[in-house]
Amino acid sequence: MKRIALYAGSFDPFTRGHADIVSRGLALFDEVIVAIGTNEAKRNLYTAEQRQQQISRYYADEPRVRIVVYTGLTVTLAQELGAHVLLRGVRSSTDMEYERTLADLNRHIADMETVLLPASQRLTHISSSVVRELLHYGADVSAFLPEGFVLDPIV
Repeated sequence: MKRIALYAGSFDPFTRGHADIVSRGLALFDEVIVAIGTNEAKRNLYTAEQRQQQISRYYADEPRVRIVVYTGLTVTLAQELGAHVLLRGVRSSTDMEYERTLADLNRHIADMETVLLPASQRLTHISSSVVRELLHYGADVSAFLPEGFVLDPIV
């Protein structure tokens, strides 16, 4: 049976840290679904569709990565798409506590397992919220993006 992981990266899952988690997820699973959540309360600089297009281009040569946009609960989406586990990245001990609690809830409420992957040490400082903030002020964020990833201009 094909093992599928759903990775609900964040609202802007295009940093080196996210690419690292997807890469390590592919080493563990047959397919990784990157789910882009939408939350209008967040300061989104790109629409969900624009983010989906950019990330899809980056993974165009990797048939085991699927990019989707969603609203609602990630466990519901995972079940709808046939994912067996949720894949989560952890940057700090505080993140680990939160993610373990969330994993316990997902297991209890939806019978969905979670695989926690600590961020690579060299990438722990990179978060989508930081990149989003820098983009908001028009800063160059290329140092935070995976090699070969080019952000479309903000229109």
